[in-house]
Amino acid sequence: MSQDGADGRYAGRALAGGRYQLRDLLGAGGMASVHLAYDSVLDRQVAIKTLHTELGREQAFRERFRREAQSVAKLTHTNIVSVFDTGEEDLDGSTMPYIVMEYVEGRPLGSVLDADVAQHGAMPADKALKITADVLAALEISHEMGLVHRDIKPGNVMMTKRGVVKVMDFGIARAMQSGVTSMTQTGMVVGTPQYLSPEQALGRGVDARSDLYSVGIMLFQLVTGRLPFDADSPLAIAYAHVQEQPVAPSSVNRALPPAVDALIARALKKNPNERFPTAESMRDECLRVAASLQTAAPSIVPGIPPTQSGSGVGSAVFPPVDQTAPAPPGPVQTPYHPTPNPYGTPAPGPAPAYGYPQQSGYQTPAGYGAQAPTPPPYDLTTRTSPSGGGGGRGNRPVVIGSVAVSLIAVVGLVVALVLNNGGGGDDDKGGGSGKGGATTSASASQASGYRGPDTSKTVEKTVCTEPQESYDDPDKIQVPAFKFKYIRSVKECFQAAGWRMKLTSVDENTFGDGTVMDQFPAAGTDVDPKNVPTIELKVSTGNPASG
Repeated sequence: MSQDGADGRYAGRALAGGRYQLRDLLGAGGMASVHLAYDSVLDRQVAIKTLHTELGREQAFRERFRREAQSVAKLTHTNIVSVFDTGEEDLDGSTMPYIVMEYVEGRPLGSVLDADVAQHGAMPADKALKITADVLAALEISHEMGLVHRDIKPGNVMMTKRGVVKVMDFGIARAMQSGVTSMTQTGMVVGTPQYLSPEQALGRGVDARSDLYSVGIMLFQLVTGRLPFDADSPLAIAYAHVQEQPVAPSSVNRALPPAVDALIARALKKNPNERFPTAESMRDECLRVAASLQTAAPSIVPGIPPTQSGSGVGSAVFPPVDQTAPAPPGPVQTPYHPTPNPYGTPAPGPAPAYGYPQQSGYQTPAGYGAQAPTPPPYDLTTRTSPSGGGGGRGNRPVVIGSVAVSLIAVVGLVVALVLNNGGGGDDDKGGGSGKGGATTSASASQASGYRGPDTSKTVEKTVCTEPQESYDDPDKIQVPAFKFKYIRSVKECFQAAGWRMKLTSVDENTFGDGTVMDQFPAAGTDVDPKNVPTIELKVSTGNPASG
């Protein structure tokens, strides 16, 4: 049963004790199949995604998949495909996990793009920006709940007959990555290579800004009709995301103004700290740029061949038998400077996977077009996954393993992680700030350019009193996300749970006085609920950064 329904063999079968009756096969890929189905209890059509039985053999994956489905079911938004139910079924002696979703009458964004490419050469910029803004609206909701999509691409975006954007498959990639022991080798990540963020390709921890990179790739594709990075192998494509800089979209589509180039360049920064800090901020910029555009049909520069990024990477990393891998051309630089621990020596246990310069808070780069430092090549292995929806050659999700040992063998590079003792602050049990703390009006003086507090960005007390359970250990909880929240509400949250905090003031005037700019441990870190460590927060003074 290697295809598990890809040929429609399950059409006509029933799930959940006969409640759901599978009908037409809507699509199939390497990991899942999607059927149109009938819900006999609520008398409605639904879409049911059935995960292949090889994934259902392991209890760890089934449990993780169930928890992800529960999290996604809480997402309610016009631009998100609703999840109604989940379960597992015994079919032909094998366990098949499934998820019941809203049935969207429409077509994938890739198909919409294909039609525009056939007519205009690319999608009109105003249309592309508005679609992208709707995708970001969906991500804004999911990111607020701590859910990173990890596989944004045209195949996971639907357009209804009325032109409503619907993002789907939230949580699938994370369940795939973290639940199946046969698939979670060292540094393994799940995603589609053409849309992978550099940190995903390197097997590092990801946050909301990884999704924004994928959105930037998708927007580049919409307005140019092509991908910024493409090659004959997923390995070479992933290499390009880390190693190479994309061309300006206007060099492909002459009708694009500089504002579109700047927006996409910022979204595609190699360093997440240089991208948009939130989906909301990127959405606002998309709408601002769209409102400033003058209607103009795409003007595609003829004769530009598809980008063949990362050529030769496959043979360099996996040389033919009895041949030595050639040395990489020129000196290899590290992608980002090793990150000192800004909070001092951590408690015993696994070290957090820092890989990017930790700033006091997000600061807008001096120019969108600034070149990021050149990252190193790395070793990847691939595994075939489901077909993605239109809009790019070789657009298939794959499981990509980044192996640090192979990286060292190929490029002879040793990256040292330096942990330095950092800024302090006094302990605080959710009450007033210590002498290193920060609250609204915490700054002794308000410098020129001071930005006052944004009290609308609050966190509910239940985030602390009823924290999310760990996916991997039922006896632990996950540290909530406090970044970009107003410190007063965070303190109330801490007080309700009896947790301790350590506050450090930082100068920045993008988000305003009292905004939490960083936290340690990071959101999503597993901790013992009976012994929650002191959580260290960096809080904005509202004053512009000096220098």
